[in-house]
Amino acid sequence: MTNVGVNGYGTIGKRVADAVAAQPDMTLVGVAKTRPNFEAETAARKGYPLYAAVADRADRFAEEGLELAGAVDDLVAEADVVVDCTPSGIGAENAALYEERDTPAIYQGGEDADVADVSFNARANYTEAVGADSARVVSCNTTGLSRILAPLDEAYGVEKARVTLVRRGGDPGQTGRGPIDDILPDPVTIPSHHGPDVNTIFPDLDIDTLGMKVPATLMHTHSVNVTLESSPNADEVRDLFADETRLFQIPAGADIDGSGKLKEFAHDAGRPRGDLWENCIWEESITVEGHDLYLFQAIHQESDVVPENVDAIRALTGAADAAESRTTTEDAMGVGIDYGR
Repeated sequence: MTNVGVNGYGTIGKRVADAVAAQPDMTLVGVAKTRPNFEAETAARKGYPLYAAVADRADRFAEEGLELAGAVDDLVAEADVVVDCTPSGIGAENAALYEERDTPAIYQGGEDADVADVSFNARANYTEAVGADSARVVSCNTTGLSRILAPLDEAYGVEKARVTLVRRGGDPGQTGRGPIDDILPDPVTIPSHHGPDVNTIFPDLDIDTLGMKVPATLMHTHSVNVTLESSPNADEVRDLFADETRLFQIPAGADIDGSGKLKEFAHDAGRPRGDLWENCIWEESITVEGHDLYLFQAIHQESDVVPENVDAIRALTGAADAAESRTTTEDAMGVGIDYGR
């Protein structure tokens, strides 16, 4: 069993903690929080050992009736691997602690790529992280793009990718984020940071990305154009994607025309927190004109990186190969949508 600690128990951290706790070959040894808010109470209610991320604030937990197992240093010492789910920039500050304890660490996509030995996507470059001391699970959008680019490149070759990303302004709980009533180029310069981030997974890929930010909270939406080296038809691409368990092709008959209905579908399907760990690709949108493939996909920014974090744990520890890890992760979490079955 691999002992795993999760430093940061917010949007991503609480989901990673639940996913780790569900794995047959991992033990969640605890989670670290900076303050005793409702998420800390949730962790305690679930029986997750709770650690103070900031030692000077430990007394605040007792004031709220929350028992601590120790400080974050103790959590790192207890863990075989730490998954850092702290806000962007904090992970890099924590790196010295993990290195001092000689504890392998996994960081999130909000950190710069040089924080870790390798940027990671389970479908695209799992083997590069095997035995590494640290890995950075790339952002939700880069994860979503990597999941479609890897099989496309393997099957047909990719000459160039062009992606416009329409991004949610903030997660549902990020009440201070915006825009409130606006549509913003984000950034106004080209490319957006997503293309260079994809290149940390596919160094030789020619990709251009443009970003826009809108007043929504539910999901990101991508307009994707990939120029392929060969020219499959649309049905062949659909068949290729059907073999990818982390891709969900939304059937036309589902009457799911946007992210609102996608989230409703996830809740109706019994998904925890209404999570969609899979890319959601509108099947009807898959179109091929000559060598050019077009499609629309939606990415749930709160959850699509969660199975990748679990796979990264096995990669760093060498506990399983890529196929075995993905299968184990998906079986334990319930990843994969067989619509209508």
